[in-house]
Amino acid sequence: MPQAVTPREIRRRIRSIKNTAQITRAMEMVAASKMRRAQQAVLAARPYADRIRAMLGDLAAMTSPTEEVRAFPLLQRRPIKRIQLILVTSDRGLAGSLNTNVIRRAVDFMTRERSEPIENFDIVAVGRKGRDFLVRYGWPMIAEFTRITDRPSVEAIRPIVELATQDFISGRVDAVFVVYTHFINTLRQEPRVFQLLPIEPPHESGAISDYIFEPDPATVLEALLPRFLEMQLYRILLEASASEHSARMVAMRNATQNALDLVAELTLTYNKARQAQITREVSEIAAGANALGALQ
Repeated sequence: MPQAVTPREIRRRIRSIKNTAQITRAMEMVAASKMRRAQQAVLAARPYADRIRAMLGDLAAMTSPTEEVRAFPLLQRRPIKRIQLILVTSDRGLAGSLNTNVIRRAVDFMTRERSEPIENFDIVAVGRKGRDFLVRYGWPMIAEFTRITDRPSVEAIRPIVELATQDFISGRVDAVFVVYTHFINTLRQEPRVFQLLPIEPPHESGAISDYIFEPDPATVLEALLPRFLEMQLYRILLEASASEHSARMVAMRNATQNALDLVAELTLTYNKARQAQITREVSEIAAGANALGALQ
């Protein structure tokens, strides 16, 4: 603390930091409440997503390869020359390194893991932080979707699924990938890359091959594929939402603790400065009294 700072200025700083700590504490409590709801939603969605994926594997196994190519364009594989990348970030900041990590993962995927030039990427930004990054650095963005990641819904993600599906079926892009933050626990979130299109049925069986499908497996598979895409993207946004609220709660808790530590340090500095000021005033009074006594 510089010597020129007065006790009054220190008191003003302590009061300002205490007000900041109250704000960060309130934001921590709000984030904790939202985090619990988001965690419950993502944990409830995971079994359904896994089961529909297993069913997709069984249906794909019942369908001949020739029939797949002809009737199911979402399963078609072709040489990858152009990629659509869906970047999922949050709309708001104050979430620690969450958005930085997922953006870094997307950049690493485009520049190191893929051999395609950056001009061959069509990026779809889901969330304001990702959109702001793409605009700031001039990356090829074709669409943006905001106000979705806080409380995702199936209706809100359908335009994203339709955009990806139309671009893939029309041949504009040869693959669609999603970069998002996977929720592991409250203290750990991991940026990941998921291939959305073409759909890759799981190799293992879902143990439902004894079921009878009406009218036939091919028809059921055709109706299931769009729902499968919606469910996978819905689960991804739930993962991102739970990760965002968890990261924000931890970040606000750390900010509150840092503010309280700084208040304690400033309080100690204030007490020392106040004690030095009182000592100086007492010394001045004593010196004045001695001078008056000498005059008498």
